[in-house]
Amino acid sequence: MHKLQDKTALVTGSSRGIGRCIAMRLAREGALVAVHYATSAAGAKETVTLIEKEGGHAFPVRAEFGTPGDVDGLFLALKQGLKERTNGTTLDILVNNAGQINVAGTTPEEVTPENFDYYFALNAKAPFFIAQRALPLFPEGGRIINISSHLTRSANPAYLTYAMTKSALDQLTLHLARHLAPRGITVNSVAPGITNNGYPVFDFPDFAEQIAQLSAFNRIGQVEDIADIVAFLATNDARWITGAIIDASGGALLGPALPKVSAAVG
Repeated sequence: MHKLQDKTALVTGSSRGIGRCIAMRLAREGALVAVHYATSAAGAKETVTLIEKEGGHAFPVRAEFGTPGDVDGLFLALKQGLKERTNGTTLDILVNNAGQINVAGTTPEEVTPENFDYYFALNAKAPFFIAQRALPLFPEGGRIINISSHLTRSANPAYLTYAMTKSALDQLTLHLARHLAPRGITVNSVAPGITNNGYPVFDFPDFAEQIAQLSAFNRIGQVEDIADIVAFLATNDARWITGAIIDASGGALLGPALPKVSAAVG
């Protein structure tokens, strides 16, 4: 029996990378998945096709966050898609995955007000108002899962603005978890570390080898590592977990292993 049979889910930013893998994973468990995209209609269509090839069910919805009417447009398409397929507008699972990171990094001195506002609009403001609009659609026992980052607990000045937006997302998790507990709705964050989401930089062996050393397992995270955690949190198995910020960095926050030291013989 699929653990998410007859459930519905919205995964933002699921036309590629981690979001695509999450959408596919939830669909394998039986959920009907709304595959959100901003600009890549082809990517969203590919995600839907991959889900349907595995026997799952999905449909695309478009919204470009940070633009006027973004959340309104998202929920108009979402409710229409749900109604066509379920005769209702119930949403059981929301995964706030969509976000933006400056891959090259930006030093604190280089951050502009426009740059700052852009990242907060996409990574913090949009998830807040998406969650707000989703609340009337949630039944008892719904699930909200926010994709955060291990950078909220480690220092990398080149990604300060990004880390600040994800810290805001973690605050959304904590406060909504308390607010929605009476309705049996759980709210949790999953904080990935370095994860191979398809960026070309991971194709460089020297870079990949160096980055792999950040993990206690000495490997780069894969999108499946994150999707499996999200799928668990979406099921009834995780009913007693809420307000949690789950480290999904493969132990990157544990620090480097200490070298072995032979005992001195005197």
